[in-house]
Amino acid sequence: MNDLPDNTNGLLTLLMLQSNICCKLSPQISLILRQLSDASTDLKAVLAAKVPKEQERVKNFRKQYGGQKVGEVTVDMMYGGMRGIKGLVCETSVLDPDEGIRFRGLSIPECQKVLPKAPGGAEPLPEGLFWLLITGDVPTEAQVKALSKEWADRAELPAHVVQLLNNLPTSVHPMTQLSAAITVLNSESKFAKAYSSGVHKSKYWEYTYEDAMDLIAKLPVVAATIYRNTYKDGSGIGAIDTAKDWSLNFTQMLGYDNPEFIELMRLYLTIHSDHEGGNVSAHTVHLVGSALSDPYLSFGAGLNGLAGPLHGLANQEVLIWLQKLRQQVGDKYTEDQLKDFIWKTLKSGQVVPGYGHAVLRKTDPRYTCQREFALKHLPEDPLFQLVSTVYKVVPPILLELGKVKNPWPNVDAHSGVLLQYYGLKEMNYYTVLFGVSRALGVMASLVWDRALGLPIERPKSMSTDGLMKLLKAK
Repeated sequence: MNDLPDNTNGLLTLLMLQSNICCKLSPQISLILRQLSDASTDLKAVLAAKVPKEQERVKNFRKQYGGQKVGEVTVDMMYGGMRGIKGLVCETSVLDPDEGIRFRGLSIPECQKVLPKAPGGAEPLPEGLFWLLITGDVPTEAQVKALSKEWADRAELPAHVVQLLNNLPTSVHPMTQLSAAITVLNSESKFAKAYSSGVHKSKYWEYTYEDAMDLIAKLPVVAATIYRNTYKDGSGIGAIDTAKDWSLNFTQMLGYDNPEFIELMRLYLTIHSDHEGGNVSAHTVHLVGSALSDPYLSFGAGLNGLAGPLHGLANQEVLIWLQKLRQQVGDKYTEDQLKDFIWKTLKSGQVVPGYGHAVLRKTDPRYTCQREFALKHLPEDPLFQLVSTVYKVVPPILLELGKVKNPWPNVDAHSGVLLQYYGLKEMNYYTVLFGVSRALGVMASLVWDRALGLPIERPKSMSTDGLMKLLKAK
């Protein structure tokens, strides 16, 4: 991808030359150039043209290979949280243990290069990533601008949801508030209304799409209201500006206008959006949606999973641990002091938060791009410097321990430090930001779940006695 220009207009120029140079380009680049030929700014129309083709492709594939085995299940997998079992289909992203996440085949650095950016900005717009996730196409600047406006037009909350948010005690955790508001928003579900009216199942994806678009549009308003009510004495969030992008509107509703922080939020909301289908939040949305619960109920369930300390709450756990470390060693520390603290953490039966991942076996690319952002904008920040030194010290210790398959940092090891630097210090709120971002990936997937007619999910379970009997018989 290094030979691609920095803007989509350049890509479109290359498109016109494709017939002459296609043979000289990699298949992936050629595919992207072909995809850019559709200049329509109507996302639903673009998607409607793709759905029948993909339905037919999947139908033919299942017809030819439906009986083929794709893997084996071991007893350890069954008791170990189904780790490594190949049992889900996720079109939007794939997580490779050694390479990291790819969104529709594109790595994070490639997305940073080819996805449209705000004027004068350096980071991709989340709207562009959503277009990529739901269509497989790299969008043009015009398509992204149209999507920004459409989300702004759909953003208004119904009065009863505003009333709910304003009446919740500020002692209620922000994630609980977010989950409650999204669940109550199902009163607006177009999918639920269409299903009740007896709409044909071939139309399910269209109403799921409408709900997904409305949900994503309203999320920043819900999340900003929660923030202002909980931490800023209930002061208003201001109005949505249809000329501004999704991240800019969200950041300004939170009460921040630092251009660097707005760029950080564009990056944050892009990279936290999707991590294939097996993580808790994505799988929960898929599972609940498979019962034909509407997108609001499905996403509300996913948020409740995201709120767990082993999932979205982990970035808060990292920051708490870093603050304890800093209190003990100060800002003038040696690597030996850090090693002593880390060994004490491990010997006490605790883990080093932010290190290790269920799938990854390398440094998380999401960590890397945040580190690059910090090196560019806040290289002298003491907390960032501490994170950098921990990055040097922890992996060798975990390797020496000999019990960790992945000693490298994941996304949670870095995100809280950046938010702290720009003044968003309320740690309980961090998972809400994660939830706003994660909607992009899980809603794109949910639309395709309904488009492909995936059935209710119901894997077979066994008792320990039954499993022992089966294995002894073999």
